[in-house]
Amino acid sequence: MPTAQLLLYAGLVVVNVAAIVAWILAARRRRLRERPSTADVAIGFVTSFLDTLGIGSYAQITALFKLRGRPADELIPGTLNVGSTVPAFLGTLVFVIAVTVDPVLLTCMLASAAGGAWLGAGVVSRMSRRGIQIFMGAALLIAACFFALANLGILPPAGAAMGLAGWRFGVAVAANFVLGALMCVGIGNYAPSMVLLGLLGMHPIAAYPIMMGSDGVLIPIATLGFLRSRRFAHGSALGLTVGGVVGTLCAFPLVNGIASHLAMMRWLVIIVIIYAAVSMLRSARMTVTSSRA
Repeated sequence: MPTAQLLLYAGLVVVNVAAIVAWILAARRRRLRERPSTADVAIGFVTSFLDTLGIGSYAQITALFKLRGRPADELIPGTLNVGSTVPAFLGTLVFVIAVTVDPVLLTCMLASAAGGAWLGAGVVSRMSRRGIQIFMGAALLIAACFFALANLGILPPAGAAMGLAGWRFGVAVAANFVLGALMCVGIGNYAPSMVLLGLLGMHPIAAYPIMMGSDGVLIPIATLGFLRSRRFAHGSALGLTVGGVVGTLCAFPLVNGIASHLAMMRWLVIIVIIYAAVSMLRSARMTVTSSRA
């Protein structure tokens, strides 16, 4: 393994271990005794299973939490980030090593994603309940649009590059900073990254280590911010972790053989996401109405 890739890999391990240790210490210090429900574990399993297959997970987790009615809307961003730390790291361990991408580009994009996540977690942690409802409702609709674009074949044609230079390099790094911040409000980076890198001329396979690697660094960074603000549901996050690890491991052997069924699965996901988005925006409207009463 090249030295640059080895250092990057070591950095991913360090930041994820730091987030996991911080969560354990926070749970002990605050005496968090919530236990995950069967529904929490099931949501973690299904969404991480889909995530490993390339469909993403954040929009689905948000939608399922909203459909179930808990945790509270303002706790959803923190819960899905904290609960996705371990499953996302597990996926990162495989994809960053399996696919060779320009190490300079990969390192810079991961660093920018981390900076965006740190900024985003701080902003989201201070947002009001209604603000979070509006942003997450909009995030769900954006996610549904990206899924629809993928299914309709409107995404940009594939390139062949495994690296970028010049202005394309700068655009990719800057855009990944924004995507890192948006992850904190529930906009997954899979579809946006695929579109961005495709427009810049990169090979589709090159998107995977960048997407998975970004998740592997930005999720634990965001988690540290949410742990500090205490705006997350401990029990639900544990459920996402347990179910997510199992779902990720179960999906790996199926990655190559299930591609023909992904379109149908995305359409089902789109329906659920749109319903949850409308529900989230209605909740924001009701919050205003009740405050005026």
